[in-house]
Amino acid sequence: MVNTTLPANIGSAARAMHTMGLSRLTVVDPKLPIDETSVSHAAGGSEVLAAAITSPTLETAISDCQLVFAASSRSRHLPRPVVTPTEAAKIMLSFIDKQSALYKQQNTQHFSQDSIEAASTNNKPNIAILFGREDRGLTNEELSYADYHIQIDANPNYPVLNVASAVQVIASFIFAYAQTHVTRHDSDKDNNASLASPTLDTYVRQQWDEPAISQQQLQQLTQRMTELMIQRNLADSEHLKALPSRLSRMGSRLQLDQKEYQLLSALIAKLTKI
Repeated sequence: MVNTTLPANIGSAARAMHTMGLSRLTVVDPKLPIDETSVSHAAGGSEVLAAAITSPTLETAISDCQLVFAASSRSRHLPRPVVTPTEAAKIMLSFIDKQSALYKQQNTQHFSQDSIEAASTNNKPNIAILFGREDRGLTNEELSYADYHIQIDANPNYPVLNVASAVQVIASFIFAYAQTHVTRHDSDKDNNASLASPTLDTYVRQQWDEPAISQQQLQQLTQRMTELMIQRNLADSEHLKALPSRLSRMGSRLQLDQKEYQLLSALIAKLTKI
């Protein structure tokens, strides 16, 4: 939750998360700290609220995340792929399965079965969903950190939800799909977990043969590419305009993995020295 104004909404979001089986809440630079109104609105979600992390910046909060979603009633400036809550849940669970399998595969030759299972559990990817301010949502810069924007089907004349309500709606879709996902894996009967076709155009993140890079790595790569372009007189440091955002979006669209990140980092380092 980014720059939240009302502490009560933080508590309501914690309650919504707990109801839908989610437990990791991060509050980024809230205008007011968590207080008694947060606790009263959290109700049964008091443990989620008590464990909430307060982060000074969004960059710090999502630095170790490999996949980032942003809740937005509309796309702004440089649009990202848009998905429904149902499609977002599907992408999340598929991503967790693929990334966890990769970590397990990489450790197979070096550890015992118990160690492999522990490594797979401990190395599950981090996925973030960003929620903005009560009055104006997320800024263009904040939206640019996301790989996908989640839009909730609503009245087109007023598709805006209270932030805690948005948390409740999206979390409920994640919970519902997670149940069918687990059932499908247990029974291997895909027909029991079919999803309705989304009404919005959707784009599925690519799944590669190496673990995905984190958000921190993507931003580091964007910064180094920007610096290289300035060094090579391909960009003006005083008039970058949307260049960093476009580079970041390009990296997000390419869905880089760890090997590709290393290759690009080595290339940038070499070009910087020439």
